[in-house]
Amino acid sequence: MRVFCTLAYNGKEFFGSQIQKETSQTVLGTFEGVLQKLGITARVVASGRTDRGVHASAQVVHVDLPPYWDDISKLKRVLNTMLPTSIHVRKIERVPQSFHARYDAKARVYRYLIKVGEPNPFEADFITFVSTCNVEKLSHNIKLFEGQHDFSYFIKTGSDEKSPIREVYKAFVYQYKDIIVLHFKANGFLRSQIRFMVASLLHLDACEIQEKLTCKHNHKIKPAPPNGLYLAKIHYKKDKNV
Repeated sequence: MRVFCTLAYNGKEFFGSQIQKETSQTVLGTFEGVLQKLGITARVVASGRTDRGVHASAQVVHVDLPPYWDDISKLKRVLNTMLPTSIHVRKIERVPQSFHARYDAKARVYRYLIKVGEPNPFEADFITFVSTCNVEKLSHNIKLFEGQHDFSYFIKTGSDEKSPIREVYKAFVYQYKDIIVLHFKANGFLRSQIRFMVASLLHLDACEIQEKLTCKHNHKIKPAPPNGLYLAKIHYKKDKNV
């Protein structure tokens, strides 16, 4: 039986989400380790990867369960008891055997959180603090990313993506109390693409962003820190459930 799991996690605790040979301290490595203790040995497949330090409020994975784990409500309770507090299983649902967490995803939503002022030890791992921020300028310039673009100048060197073309469906800014939220929805994102987009919004003007988007000039900047970035939602077609 194949199930669809929605996970939330604190990315600061892990060296990214993907399983790595060098360390077991990854989100999926930790999740698979707990599953194996329960006799679930099938590979866990995620909707996509998140980098070291990036958080998720709704990462999606699928996994095939052995027949004796037919009580998925119990499985959810057991997993949340055994997993570290940095990972929480929000939901487990049955899905068709053909469902694939990555390839069936239609869109991905990320949010980036910013606050103006001095960092404090209670929020510094989860919000990026800046000294100043022009919200009106952010709101205007973020719209430049909407549409289909070649994001070759918004990706980490050495990435092995087959194509740098991505379509951003929505990009906008809003405020929640004293937090500035940058919202991005696209058919997919390249490695560190959002962090480079955020850095561009914070440090470049509209013309410079446009030059990067059209690949006319690569204004070199460092990606924004990972701690403000959250994988917020994965969109699937409505008939994913059994």
